[in-house]
Amino acid sequence: MADKPDGELDPARSATQSGFQRRLASGEFAVTAEIGPPRGADTAPVARTAELLRGWVDAVNITDNQGAAVRLSSLAGSIAALRAGVEPIMQLTCRDRNRIALQSELLSAAALGVPSVLIMGGDHPRHGDHADAKPVFDLDSTALLRVAAAMRDKGRLMSGAELKPPPAWLLGAVENPPGPEAAEATGKALHRLAGKIEAGAQFVQTQFVFDVAAFAAWLARVRDLGLDERCYILAGVGPIRSHRALAHLATLPGVVIPGAIADRLAAASADQIRAEGEKLCSEIIGQLAELQGVAGVHVMAIGAETAIPAILQQAGLPARRAS
Repeated sequence: MADKPDGELDPARSATQSGFQRRLASGEFAVTAEIGPPRGADTAPVARTAELLRGWVDAVNITDNQGAAVRLSSLAGSIAALRAGVEPIMQLTCRDRNRIALQSELLSAAALGVPSVLIMGGDHPRHGDHADAKPVFDLDSTALLRVAAAMRDKGRLMSGAELKPPPAWLLGAVENPPGPEAAEATGKALHRLAGKIEAGAQFVQTQFVFDVAAFAAWLARVRDLGLDERCYILAGVGPIRSHRALAHLATLPGVVIPGAIADRLAAASADQIRAEGEKLCSEIIGQLAELQGVAGVHVMAIGAETAIPAILQQAGLPARRAS
């Protein structure tokens, strides 16, 4: 990993770097997790979960109305995490806002001390709890990355208006590495990733990785193109805790569950599958930590965050030191 991916803050602004940024720049294996804000007017659930993860992760993603369902905003959740002593990564989707609102949200995050923003397209409203809602998608994720980078690095809005002072964040994106025997899809995914990096993505979190061999093959292509030297790659992981969850995950775009893993979990009883799924997750983390080009893992266990410290311990990852 290069010391300074494209778009990283320059030395004159290094004092503003967050713990997550410093962890990535140091080359140490980074760990992020995910918190879904509640469906209610209360930040306490976010704070409780953040406190549980404090000392185990470098930062937590605060989701933005995940699944296109109404929840407390990602900005409010990010502030709750900050107050609980855990660094937030605010997710921002293109689904619900036009370019005016998106830029305003980005400015608000910076003004309130949110150090990192993860930009993504977002699930279509038809999949959520307001299926008749109008989707916006005024910008796509790559375009919004470009806008956010210009706001930070050039101090300019899309309109050309000057920002005084300009914001500062670490910018992230998401990616779905294709499965095995998907040469055409791999080419498209690499082109998409390169476009996001060119637009300003400094770190990328991937979809769940269960097929480590297929992920390693994709990562080799990423390294061949030198993309890992321009952007930190965090592999998505998470525990499968029920047979129902196993069936659901297998339907998600970008998720490939090898037959051996599906058989292993299917063979576990209803009482055993939770422990088996957590053990499997820790094993995958250990395998990913050995791959060249992997800067860390992103643990997705919404509703099961209490299991994350034990999973990380089982994977051989120590508690976080102060950065």
